[in-house]
Amino acid sequence: MKTYLAVDMGASSGRHLAGHFDGKTLTLEEIYRYENGPVEINGTFHWNLPSLWQNVKTGLNAAAEKCGTKIVSVGVDTWGVDFALLGKNNTLLSNPVCYRDARTDGVMDEAFKTVSRSEIFRYTGLQFMQFNTLYQLIAMKRQNNPLLDIADDFLMMPDLFHYLLSGEKSNEFTNATTTQFFNPQTNGWATDLLQKFNLPAKIFRPVSPPGTVLGKLRRDIADAAGLPNTNVVLPGSHDTASAVMSVPTASKTGQTDWAYISLGTWALMGIESPKPVVNETVEGFNFTNEGGVGGTMRILKNICGLWLLQECRRVWNAQPERKQRLDWEDLNKITLSAKPLVSFINPDAREFLGPTDMPKAITDFCRNTGQPVPQNEGTILRCALDSIAMKFRQVLEMCEKISGTKIETIHIVGGGTQNTLLCQAAANAAGRRVITGPIEATAIGNIMMQAVAAGDVANIEEARQVVRNSFDVMEYVPAPASVSAWNDAYDRFVKIV
Repeated sequence: MKTYLAVDMGASSGRHLAGHFDGKTLTLEEIYRYENGPVEINGTFHWNLPSLWQNVKTGLNAAAEKCGTKIVSVGVDTWGVDFALLGKNNTLLSNPVCYRDARTDGVMDEAFKTVSRSEIFRYTGLQFMQFNTLYQLIAMKRQNNPLLDIADDFLMMPDLFHYLLSGEKSNEFTNATTTQFFNPQTNGWATDLLQKFNLPAKIFRPVSPPGTVLGKLRRDIADAAGLPNTNVVLPGSHDTASAVMSVPTASKTGQTDWAYISLGTWALMGIESPKPVVNETVEGFNFTNEGGVGGTMRILKNICGLWLLQECRRVWNAQPERKQRLDWEDLNKITLSAKPLVSFINPDAREFLGPTDMPKAITDFCRNTGQPVPQNEGTILRCALDSIAMKFRQVLEMCEKISGTKIETIHIVGGGTQNTLLCQAAANAAGRRVITGPIEATAIGNIMMQAVAAGDVANIEEARQVVRNSFDVMEYVPAPASVSAWNDAYDRFVKIV
């Protein structure tokens, strides 16, 4: 039995999970969990790096206490786009800034005056979002932030933690591709683009692939935990890359006959490709080319996911007259009470990015688009759920146009797989088989990449076989009686969005 430790850090919480591997199957054990969130300091939202680093060390020590010296390696995955800068003598120049900070407001449109949107896409193949790292750096330049002038090293969030753990600096591939200044066609930094924005290319290191072994834990870290022989290994350090690694498909790596959805607050939907796809179709659909494991690319689109339901629940639970808080099972029961396919919203409309009252935003959208207005909690939830499922169908059609192949199966991974109503609705809307699981997709992908790096698993395909051996999945097929109703409703949905 060998054990690998995944440090899976999200924007709201983090956890350490140990993966115990006997050569055929993997079992998970949660070791440690902690809260995360941005902190406002002098008008800027920063990540609380000292607290996060202390939690990483505390979790490492807890893992050593539970699992002992059989921990082969540790790897960190986080969200994308955010970064830290180091100066002389490896000095951390500031706490990293959170992607939700307002410093990038309006910066993307200003950037297009220097380099056009199409030219940026030709360089990077990336989806346009205002918080991409490129616009964060441009914002620093516009504010005359002195840190860019004195920086020696650029490390994305997981790169920073890997450095703190090992003493080795690296820029890992999958997270580097989220910056919008990585060129997937040359497999390196888009230095020409950086120069056009007068950004310092010297701070970026050669990009390292997932599976790179950085070395042993730093001596002080290893001594404190009692782990003298544990390696630090780069997983797919972008959390979605690790999640896609764990998809239990039997298709060959990079084959495009299946699609994935990493489902949580956001839904990341796309295909795995053996090479980047940078063309007018991908640009027109506003898809993105992000790095995957095993030399693959993830051609995907960000979709608003369970955020809609989460925010409705938050608003309703905050009502003073409510005697009992709604849990997720309550939401499912309420949704089932409502008739499906009555009204739709565009889940990705600007109105739903951050409204103070999500239920009102949903009813207002229906009213403004001339549809029946949801009148109660059940009809609001049904409208949101059906709309997310319809969006999945729309993006599936885009995936098929990009790949030129018919997609037979949709794999849904992550915590959102526990919403069985949405999973069935996805099958009904898309008219495809949907397979869900595993739930802990990101941590599993992180762990299996470490197993590949150690030589305990041969490759990505074998790793996915281990996932199939180890974790239960559920299968959903389109309900025959509802096919025509969903097809008719989809035509209405497309006109609305």
